[in-house]
Amino acid sequence: MSSHAHPTTARATRQAARPRPRRLRLDDVQIVDTTMLKRALRGTVVGNTMEWYDVGVYGYLAVTMGAVFLPTAAASVQVLFSLGVFAATYVARPLGGIIFGRLGDRLGRQRVLATTLIMMASATFIVGLIPSYSTIGAAAPVILVVMKLLQGFSTGGEYAGVTTFVSEYAPDRRRGFFGGFLDLGSYLGFAFGALMVSIMQLTLGNQAMLDYGWRIPFLLAGPIGAIAVYFRLKIEESPAFKAMNDAVDAVEGPAPKTGILSILRTQWKPLLIAIVLVATANTVGYALTSYMPTYLTDTLGFDPIHGTLLTIPVLVVMSAAIPVAGMLSDRIGRRPTVWIGAATMGVFAVPAFALLSIGAVWSTLLGLLLMAVPTALLVGTLASALPALYPTSMRYGSMGISYNIAVAVFGGTAPVFIEAIMQATGDPMTPAYYLIGFAVVGAAAAFGLRESARRPLPGSMPAVETPAEALELVETQDENELIDLDELPLELAAAK
Repeated sequence: MSSHAHPTTARATRQAARPRPRRLRLDDVQIVDTTMLKRALRGTVVGNTMEWYDVGVYGYLAVTMGAVFLPTAAASVQVLFSLGVFAATYVARPLGGIIFGRLGDRLGRQRVLATTLIMMASATFIVGLIPSYSTIGAAAPVILVVMKLLQGFSTGGEYAGVTTFVSEYAPDRRRGFFGGFLDLGSYLGFAFGALMVSIMQLTLGNQAMLDYGWRIPFLLAGPIGAIAVYFRLKIEESPAFKAMNDAVDAVEGPAPKTGILSILRTQWKPLLIAIVLVATANTVGYALTSYMPTYLTDTLGFDPIHGTLLTIPVLVVMSAAIPVAGMLSDRIGRRPTVWIGAATMGVFAVPAFALLSIGAVWSTLLGLLLMAVPTALLVGTLASALPALYPTSMRYGSMGISYNIAVAVFGGTAPVFIEAIMQATGDPMTPAYYLIGFAVVGAAAAFGLRESARRPLPGSMPAVETPAEALELVETQDENELIDLDELPLELAAAK
């Protein structure tokens, strides 16, 4: 008998050994529950609003807080102390991002986000209860620093978690639009904090603000935080995380590694890209928000009340524009929108600060609006672009690392760096040059950004809004350039 197999038998064996074509089935496609999506948006937006309410309150009280907690120091030292405490908040953020990100990838997004919000609101509330310097001396600024560190630690898990959460809830083709609502809440929270400070300043006067008025906006964080926690507890776990857990449970063998070492080893490139892009967006964002009250008051000579009031309408307009920027990124792509944002940041920086230096109300508003344009374009796009850099199993942890390192090193410290450099050089255009440098770096980093507009998240199945859209997706999967069957986790889907 011949030792060679029959040709027909050999061909059949090769065909049997050949992997079956990867196919997307109708029940693989996630149809977004609109009711749950809206509930998830409410639960996450209120938390972001809470976070930035405190940032706004502290930013607009920077001069007052320095005088309250270091009453015997020189005015320049008081300002640097206050901005330094603000920056210290961001020192704790990377640690919070690592710890809460790890927990969020293991235990789920919803429970961790409820915890971070409770910690964040409590720390803000306690700041309003700190005894004065005249009562307990140097312990007062120490307690302030400790509370701000605690707040930074909890906030480290907040933004990374909410962007992950909303991205995993949203339909693919409108992820940018829904992600934009997170930063709409952020800047509205900032504007609300600024408004509360303005009301206190107008009704109480400078001395009363120093005596007790500064406490009121912080104490309001108690009831505001309680409302935010109520909404957050109403949301359910994200569909992508539940689907991943179900699929992993159905597959025998150890769970995939999602610790920090695994993230650094496998995700180092998207981590670096995200850090640079977040640094770019937050440099202009924090220059417009947290630093601007100090710049308008100390450098341009506005009184504290007008230094606050002038920024509020700009923040409201910019907040409304952020979801529009997210919608634009859905249409033309994440990378083009980031490039436009970086370009406007570089081009508008000098004209913006030139207009501010005129000192008139009209020129100040116009200068602030020029800074608001790149801020809206960048933050409105990154809320959906960054989570799409990472797989589901590592998304929260990776976001926690990249976002918080960038914000700690380049975002929260931007006000104190700019102020220190400007005091050293005496050049009021220092902030403009600072922004131009980051705009160039951000535009270069965008070349490495994964284009994710209208595409499924890595490690997740496609998400659509209607059954008809799901059917069309399945029927057109072979020619649909937005669907890469080789990247979809079809094996896990089959294990469900």
